[in-house]
Amino acid sequence: MSATTANAMFDERVDPGRITSFLLAAAMHVALFAVLVFGVRWQNRPPEAVVVELWNEPPPAVVPAEPKPAPPPPVVVKPEPVIVKPEIAEKAPPPKPVPKVAKAEPKPKPVPPKVAPRPRDEEAQRQIREQLQREQTSMAIDREQQQLREQLARDSDAARRRGLADYESKIRNKVRGNIVLPPDIQGNPEAHFLVVQLPTGEVLSTKLVKSSGHRGYDEAVERAILKSSPLPKPDKAELFSRELKLTFRPKEKD
Repeated sequence: MSATTANAMFDERVDPGRITSFLLAAAMHVALFAVLVFGVRWQNRPPEAVVVELWNEPPPAVVPAEPKPAPPPPVVVKPEPVIVKPEIAEKAPPPKPVPKVAKAEPKPKPVPPKVAPRPRDEEAQRQIREQLQREQTSMAIDREQQQLREQLARDSDAARRRGLADYESKIRNKVRGNIVLPPDIQGNPEAHFLVVQLPTGEVLSTKLVKSSGHRGYDEAVERAILKSSPLPKPDKAELFSRELKLTFRPKEKD
């Protein structure tokens, strides 16, 4: 067999599965194309609009109630009069006298016998009595001392007042001896002065605190105070006062 014959034999042979494969491949491509087309259209489908209507049910109509017929008036039945028979009141028997019960006399309470105090109790009572006696004595002494102190204070105050009165009286007498009364003075007017002095009695200043109402008399008193310097000293040094309030009257005598 020649080579040409062999090639002819091979060329004329047809594969039986080629047509089937071609048809299946074409069917698969058509199905894939259909899936792609319809799938894209389904995804691009516009959303459907939903319309909802909201409304309330209207209230039921009010049906007027029919008026009920008035009930008939009640029939009043008059009761028959009842005749009450008088009853004969029975007399109650008189109360029986209550027998008097004699009151029992109270029995006298027994008096407890006196118990003689023991020696220890007597000693304690004795100590209490002595303590009370000491306290009373001490209180009496304190009262006496307080009264004595008060009396001494009163005496000292009275003596101081007398000493001051004497001291001021000496000063007024000296000043009064230097006063030249004006001729037109009438009555007995008062002139009050505040005098400032040294411990030696030297007058530092005078001040008219209350006028007598007569200018000539006020000036005469002021001149007399300055002329009386140094003023008299007190009998006791503790009675000295740097400031003195002195009152002068034309007709006054100590």
